[in-house]
Amino acid sequence: MAGPLRGLRILDLTTLLPGPYATMGLADMGADVLRIVSGSRPDLAAFAPPFIQGTDISFATAWLGRGKRCMTLNLKHPRAIEIICRLLEGGYDILIEQFRPGVMEKLGLGYETLRGINPALIYCSLTGYGQTGPYRDRAGHDINYLARSGLMAYSGRKKGGPTLSGMQIADIASGSNNAVIGILAAVIARNETGRGQQIDVSMADGVVAFNTLAGNAYLVDGNEPGREGFLLNGGSLYDFYETRDGGYLSLGALEPQFFAAFCEGIGRPDLAAGGVLPENIGEVKEQIRATIRTKTRGEWMKLFEGTDACVEPVLTLAEAVDDRQTRERSLVVEVELPTGGTVQQIAHPIKFSETSQEYRGSGVPAGTHTREVMRELGYRDVEIEGFTEEGLFS
Repeated sequence: MAGPLRGLRILDLTTLLPGPYATMGLADMGADVLRIVSGSRPDLAAFAPPFIQGTDISFATAWLGRGKRCMTLNLKHPRAIEIICRLLEGGYDILIEQFRPGVMEKLGLGYETLRGINPALIYCSLTGYGQTGPYRDRAGHDINYLARSGLMAYSGRKKGGPTLSGMQIADIASGSNNAVIGILAAVIARNETGRGQQIDVSMADGVVAFNTLAGNAYLVDGNEPGREGFLLNGGSLYDFYETRDGGYLSLGALEPQFFAAFCEGIGRPDLAAGGVLPENIGEVKEQIRATIRTKTRGEWMKLFEGTDACVEPVLTLAEAVDDRQTRERSLVVEVELPTGGTVQQIAHPIKFSETSQEYRGSGVPAGTHTREVMRELGYRDVEIEGFTEEGLFS
C-alpha cells in the first residue's frame, strides 16, 4: 500500500533547508509535492557540494528534492498568478511558502487572495520570527533563533560558553517539524469542516518552546538555569567522558539501578550511593573522568556489553551510518537518480505497519517538470514556448 499521505497535493514554494526538509518528509509519506523554484535565482542548495559522481546534481538537490516534481516559475511575472490559480483549481490545495512576511501579498499570492479561489486551501507560512511581532521583518538563521530563545544561556560549558550543535535545531527540529505538524493538523480539521486555514510557523517560536524542563521550572520558581547547572545539562554525572584513545562515552544512568551498574562496571561501587547528583559532584566527576581515561572507547564498550548501565559510545558519523542498529532499522536507503543509478540517503525515520514510505526517486534539477506540469494544466506546446520567450519560467 502507498504512503499514508497519498492524495495530499502540495505546492512547495520554499528554499534552503527548513521548508524543503518538511516537504521531503511529506513526499516520503506519499504526498504529491510540486516544487516551484525560480529559474534565474536557483536555490543555494543546488550549489552545495559534494556533487553526485557523474551528474551535475548536488547532494542537497538529490536529497531535499526526493520524491518531488520541480518546475521553474517567475513569480514576479504577471502570468504567474494564473499558473498558481490553475494549480489550486486542479487539486493542489496545500501551499507552503518561506518568504518574509508580506512578500507573497506583494506578488498577489497572499492567503486572503488564494483562499478566494479555493476556500479549502491550507496555506503554511514558514519564517524566522513569524507573521507578527517586532522582529517579523528581521533576517536570521539557525544560530540567531537559538540565541534569542534562552536555550543557549544554559547550554554548553561554564568556561566555554554556548556551543553549536552539528545539526540545525531551529531550522529542522522547530521549523520543518512544526510545519509538518501544522499542515497535518489542518488537514484533519479540514476533513471535519471543509475549510482550510493559514498556518503561521516561526522557527524562533518553536525554539522558545524547547525550553521544556528548565523553562517551565523557571516560570514556577523564578530561578534561571545556568550552564552545567542542573541534572541534564552537565550539572550532574549525566555527561560525556573522554576515553584513553580520544573517544567519548555518554553516561545517561539517571536511575539508581543503572548508575549502580555503571559504578560496578568501572570498578567504583563505592560511588553508587551518591547517585548522579552527589554532594561532592565536582570531586566525583573528576574521579570518573580519570577512570574513564584509563581505557579506550572500545575496551569500555566491551566491558559494558550486555549491561544495563545507559552507557553508549559517541560514534562518528561514519560509524553511526554503518551501525548495525541503523542498518537493521533501514535508516539508509538507495534512491534512484534521474540520470540512472542510485544514491544512498538518510531514510524517513517513522515506521508504518500498513502504509510504508515510497522513495520515488531523488530530487531533480530545477525545471525538470515544467513542461509536463504546464501540459497537465491544459496549455499547448506553442503556448509554453511563448511563455518561455516572455520569461515566465526564468
